[in-house]
Order: sequence, then C-alpha cells, then structure tokens
Amino acid sequence: MTYHRVLLKLSGEALMGDLGYGIDPQIVAEIAEQIAEVVQSGVQLVVVVGGGNIFRGVKAASKGMDRATADYIGMIATVMNALTLQDALERMEVPTRVQTAIAMQEVAEPYIRRRAIRHLEKGRVVIFGAGSGNPFFTTDTTAALRAAEIDAEVIFKATKVDGVYDSDPKINPHAKRYQTLTYGHVLTHDLRVMDSTAIALCKENNIPIVVFNISVRGNIIRAIKGDPVGTTVGGMCEVR
Repeated sequence: MTYHRVLLKLSGEALMGDLGYGIDPQIVAEIAEQIAEVVQSGVQLVVVVGGGNIFRGVKAASKGMDRATADYIGMIATVMNALTLQDALERMEVPTRVQTAIAMQEVAEPYIRRRAIRHLEKGRVVIFGAGSGNPFFTTDTTAALRAAEIDAEVIFKATKVDGVYDSDPKINPHAKRYQTLTYGHVLTHDLRVMDSTAIALCKENNIPIVVFNISVRGNIIRAIKGDPVGTTVGGMCEVR
C-alpha cells in the first residue's frame, strides 16, 4: 500500500445514496465493506463523518436559527451517522471505536488523541463524530485538524463526483477535471474542494487531499494503493 495511516472524510450526503434525506442502510453497508477491505490490508484508518443528510447548520441559520445552536445540532447529527457506520463495520467483525468532541459517554468515547492513535495501532477503525466540538467550523476543517493530530499521511474526501473540475460539469459539458492541484490554486480560484480553513491546515502540515467518487465500488482501496482516482490536491496543476 502507498499509505500506512489515512483519514477518510465522508459527507453525510454519501450515506443517504439516492434518498432525499436520512441514511440508506445498503449504502452504509457497501461503504463498510470497502473500509473492511482497507483494514484487512493492514492500513490504519480513521473516519470523519458529516451530518448534512440529517441536519445542516448553515442552512438552518440562513432561515433564522441561531448559528451556534444550529451547528451544535449538526454535530449531534454526525454522531448518529458515526454510530450507524460503527454498527455496519462491527457486523463485519471490524473492531471500531467512535470518539466524539462533545461528551456522550453512554454511546461513545471522548476524543483523546493518544487513545485514538492507540486504537489505530491495535487495528481498530476510529470514527470521529461531533466535528471539532465548536460551532462555526465545518467537518472538513475537523478532518484536516484530526489528520494533523494523528499524523495521517493523506485525507481521502469521498464525494458523489469523480474529482475537481474547472467549472460545474453539470452546466458546462466541456468542463475539465483536474488530475492534480496546488493548495494555492484551490484557494485562489475558490474551487470548494474543502473550506479555506481546511485547505490552509493541510497546506501548513503538508497533507495531500484526494477527492474521489465513493459511488464507484472499490475506489477507496484503489486510492490507498495510489491508483489515479479523482483529483489530488497537493501537487502541480494538471487537467485530464
């Protein structure tokens, strides 16, 4: 394998499949199968999950809800997703721990960096829920922060698209997909790979980001093997 310790960033939308809301158990099971394959190969893997399939704080705040309150509700939604993924993994006999940035001792461990690393060394998958525990920060920023804390070699951002384009491919049929990108190009052109805080954290800590389509079965293991799937942020700018 190209990588030894990796962080997988799952959006909440990735867990709902074609549903308009909530969690699709079949999709979660398929993602769990791919993660199990990664763990069986000896790679240490942590997961950061979003909560947009259940509740999106920014959207609620735009309709008048207090932003901090909306973000806390969104954090709780990520824990629901984390526990769902944990259940799917453990049904496949993959040892898993959920750690949360907001105390929920009845259902999950508190986030403790050294404990998380110890779990990884023992072959367990660690799922981080509740974001960073702070409002006004996205789960993308949490992914960059946790990756730096646990010394992850790369962030894999699993989405519903096959990479980063120079324009919206749904609108522009001639849009070109980048194979590699610099952090600066992402920030300058506001390509929305991740939010600017997350990109800056990755740049400062030299953590590459691979954006790929999780809907294609086997893409997680291909990415970890170093196969050219999606777009890699952290190199020169090249289009396909």
